[in-house]
Amino acid sequence: MVQSAVLGFPRIGPNRELKKATEAYWNGKTSVEDLLKVGKEIREQNWKLQKEAGVDIIASNDFSFYDQVLDLSVLFNVIPERYTKYQLAQLDVLFAMGRGLQRKATDSEPAVDVTALEMVKWFDSNYHYVRPTFGKNLTFKLNGQKPVDEFLEAKALGIQTRPVLVGPVSYLYLGKADKDNLELDPISLLDQLLPLYTEILTKLAAAGATEVQLDEPTLVLDLPANVQAAIKKAYTYFGQQANLPKITIASYFGTAVPNLDALKGLPVSGFHFDFVRAPEQFNDVVAAIGPNQTLSVGIVDGRNIWKNNFAKSSDFVQQAIAKLGADRVVVATSSSLLHTPVDLANESKLDAELKNYFSFATQKLGEVVTIAKNVSGQDVSATLKSNATDIAARSNSSFINDQAVKDRVASIDAKMSTRAAPFPQRLAEQQPVFNLPLFPTTTIGSFPQTKDIRINRNKFNKGQLSAEEYEKFINSEIERVIRFQEEIDLDVLVHGEPERNDMVQYFGEQLKGYAFTTNGWVQSYGSRYVRPPIIVGDLSRPKAMSVKESVYAQSITKKHVKGMLTGPITCLRWSFPRDDIDQQTQAYQLALALRDEVNDLEAAGIKIIQVDEPAIREGLPLRAGAERSAYQVWAAEAFRVATSGVSNKTQIHSHFCYSDLDPNHIKALDADVVSIEFSKKDDANYIAEFKDYPNHIGLGLFDIHSPRIPSTEEFISKIETILKTYPAEKFWVNPDCGLKTRGWEETRLSLTHMVEAAKYFRKQYQK
Repeated sequence: MVQSAVLGFPRIGPNRELKKATEAYWNGKTSVEDLLKVGKEIREQNWKLQKEAGVDIIASNDFSFYDQVLDLSVLFNVIPERYTKYQLAQLDVLFAMGRGLQRKATDSEPAVDVTALEMVKWFDSNYHYVRPTFGKNLTFKLNGQKPVDEFLEAKALGIQTRPVLVGPVSYLYLGKADKDNLELDPISLLDQLLPLYTEILTKLAAAGATEVQLDEPTLVLDLPANVQAAIKKAYTYFGQQANLPKITIASYFGTAVPNLDALKGLPVSGFHFDFVRAPEQFNDVVAAIGPNQTLSVGIVDGRNIWKNNFAKSSDFVQQAIAKLGADRVVVATSSSLLHTPVDLANESKLDAELKNYFSFATQKLGEVVTIAKNVSGQDVSATLKSNATDIAARSNSSFINDQAVKDRVASIDAKMSTRAAPFPQRLAEQQPVFNLPLFPTTTIGSFPQTKDIRINRNKFNKGQLSAEEYEKFINSEIERVIRFQEEIDLDVLVHGEPERNDMVQYFGEQLKGYAFTTNGWVQSYGSRYVRPPIIVGDLSRPKAMSVKESVYAQSITKKHVKGMLTGPITCLRWSFPRDDIDQQTQAYQLALALRDEVNDLEAAGIKIIQVDEPAIREGLPLRAGAERSAYQVWAAEAFRVATSGVSNKTQIHSHFCYSDLDPNHIKALDADVVSIEFSKKDDANYIAEFKDYPNHIGLGLFDIHSPRIPSTEEFISKIETILKTYPAEKFWVNPDCGLKTRGWEETRLSLTHMVEAAKYFRKQYQK
């Protein structure tokens, strides 16, 4: 019989229990024992859920209090010295590496002040991992045995699991050298790391684990020869060790075909490939695996929420069975289900028709089991018939098609995606309008979303506040933010976004063609969860979405207030997109809706408009080639379609964060001013990449995902470093990202120090 497998399950809890417990611990409201208890309860619930669904191969060690890659760094002692000198407990070290830590001295504890490690996107997903950082004085050793402990935890419940770890090559390749060790190539550390993997794998075997899953997602990247050689070396080494569990190497998010030579002949029990994202790799991977190795067929989408087409998936798996035999085939999720909401059953407000088209993580357990049963000859005919009905109904749904939208997309031409004049001419026309000082200061957009804001939004959504009462409250919050910015003397202001629940959801709720969940939370990083809206049909804007708030904010100050929008690529990438049309078409539909909004903001007197695209790098195809080149063209064009309908005097800004960015890609957007996450980079070469960027730029100066407050002197030091490379006349001063998740006191002090630093440099350059 063909087995079923799940590569990992969401660890947040069905009602965000992990977020609540973690943040309570950070705020000193609960003990570490309370936090650990919640983690154990979530793990137990997840394992039992999968067992009861009939899943054969269930993952363990897929749980983390912050990030699975960061867990490995702590496990293997890849902890820069700045985190070890405070004698923190291991869990607190992990949190300090993930989010930074700033704590005043007490009678019992010393002062702590340390920034977080760099955080970047997990391939092309909206999940962020904490980048392993290898210092000069690194000594690999095991700090505990988390994978073993969690395996034994499941075993005590009577559930045999397959422990999962990020594999050694991906772990090293996704890391970087610390600032004291820049000459290091992390892959060169493989010989030191392999004995630790062997030690933990040996412990797992002794505990009763018969198989482990080692994730090597870098197999879907363009790997240099030394990294391909490292794959061969690592798994050949494991094959030479005694008493290890069987190893399945898992890749996902794309095709592994260009790296298959590195996998051929490896002494492992099997491989997992993602056939949702890359079905075209099937023949190549079947030909590459050995005669006794298994093929895990990733056929249930771990990245999207659309119901699986059982007939189509079963046919695909049958092809594998025909070539390999049923005993060598496993039906699996394409990747971990970390990227999907926990349970569709929690959605009581979704339209009944739409709900019938969706499948969340819990439902996907049933999907892998059903497909495995079907290809094994078991009678699941009633389930297949119901599924076929749902698939057919979706293709004919009235939610999907809007001919007016299709016609408008077809009418896009080069003129619509080109500003009236090049940047130098626009700048000349903008300067007398804005009359900004050297080192102009601004923020990225959002200000703290306080408990009061959330309570009033909830009351309004429940009908407990009238529209007039809610608008009055929102205006009072906008005025509070405007007065604060005036008080600390920021140059370009924002309205603070108190009316917005999320930078994509807020706009999606006002666009035709979107659907929304109540509890469809997905982890983005740490305790930051998002509820991605779902694109269900052709997209259009029935009416203005943000003009009212922007106009009000501008009416109460003499300084310029930015209109704040989320760009078309970010709206696309941070939603669950349609899988029945290409993403380029969906991006253009969003671009046209946003073009109308940009033009309305300009007509209402808003002279600076920021259209954020933090996800534009995330959407870049993982491999070089025609698909990537095409994306770079259409993604930039979508942004320009949204922003090019304004006059030369209107200044267009954009923002990007937590990605390895290509200056040429950003240049193609032709925004007048861009702001880029920089505070965690610690790399002068990164500044140099943007030295010749023709337009204006702000390299983010402090990490808004950390509670620590940089001093004025720290800001001055950062700016001094930047100005060694980047021209002062082009440089804006701003944070890394929006301030939504921060508290007001942190915000006040950090921004005040930032403005003081900008004024310091104005004086220096005026001498």
